Amino acid sequence: MTSISQAKALLNQHRQMFPALGNKAYFNYGGQGPMPQGALDAITDAQTRTQDLGPFSTEVGLWIDQEIQVTREAIASELHVSPQTITLTENVTVGCNIALWGLDWHPGDHILLSDCEHPGVIATTQEIARRFAVEVTTCPLMATLNQGDPVAAIARHLRPHTRLVVLSHVLWNTGQVLPLDKIIAVCKQNNSLLLVDAAQSVGALPLNLTELGVDFYAFTGHKWLCGPAGVGGLYVHPEANASLHPTFIGLRGVIVNSEAQPVNWRPGGQRYEVATSAFPLYAGLRTAIAVHHQWGTPQQRYEQILHNSEYLWRQLATLANIKSLCTSPPTSGIVSFQIPNQPQAHTKLVQFLESQRFLTRTIANPSCVRVTVHYLTLESEIEQLIAVMQEFFQ
Repeated sequence: MTSISQAKALLNQHRQMFPALGNKAYFNYGGQGPMPQGALDAITDAQTRTQDLGPFSTEVGLWIDQEIQVTREAIASELHVSPQTITLTENVTVGCNIALWGLDWHPGDHILLSDCEHPGVIATTQEIARRFAVEVTTCPLMATLNQGDPVAAIARHLRPHTRLVVLSHVLWNTGQVLPLDKIIAVCKQNNSLLLVDAAQSVGALPLNLTELGVDFYAFTGHKWLCGPAGVGGLYVHPEANASLHPTFIGLRGVIVNSEAQPVNWRPGGQRYEVATSAFPLYAGLRTAIAVHHQWGTPQQRYEQILHNSEYLWRQLATLANIKSLCTSPPTSGIVSFQIPNQPQAHTKLVQFLESQRFLTRTIANPSCVRVTVHYLTLESEIEQLIAVMQEFFQ
């Protein structure tokens, strides 16, 4: 059995692969994760290979096809789904837009959001409402962080004409992990589809989307997976695929005949892909995923994240000037807190922390400071963060 000292030594050794962790205390994985050196090298190597072979050569074209396929397979393996169900995108927002615009909307249809969704998703539903006379309402999930039932809250706000429910698996502001399996069951009973913003769950939670049965699951590789910005994906359940039409359309998504005329959509998730992407980034994401597996399984990484978030939460409780949003240990790597009666101090604190090389961020709703911890986070970093915060309040 590995001792505590051995485990700490192994983690310190593992962290050496992440150059960005060498000169700062990083607490913003929920915004963007630092890439391992291997991912940076893989991107450079892929760019170099493209130029050596000729950016638009036949050989490069075959290589790109292979890169697309192995990246699709790597992502599918993380989510325990068939590679055919994965659409490669640039980020979460693109994935959400594919699902939102791809449904056949009719006047009187209803979209239900939680009150903890990202502005990009909210804005998209507002434009759909404007164009198609669809009604958009929200249900109060923020209030269920410490008490209450999010499943019951969603059930109360469903309507007979609710076509789609849109919510996050891990709420980006409070860090609450929603019981997705129970929410999916409620949506199915109402014949409503479910779109999940998975920005804060992929790479943080152990996931099996096949078992969950979720309809649409949009995610990114640049947060908890610590991959490059510009690579994400969308999972579409095979049954939901039948009701979703391509909105962004390009050569990668269509089958063409001998005269280069489109004759059909490509099968599965490929039909929602468009054309040229930053293909060298795909190698970076695959390398980042492989680096995480070197440390532990998704379950082991999640357990370490929970250990770190509870340690931070308990340390914050020692500060008289701080009130954590959670009244019990967090269930994700997101730990948000407030400075009571001083909301203007949130920005000042984050700016002060950054001046001391501790990276966090503010959240507007609810007004708070968000700190995110990874399995990569050290207890000593958390202790140093608390010490620097004490300096701020002196």
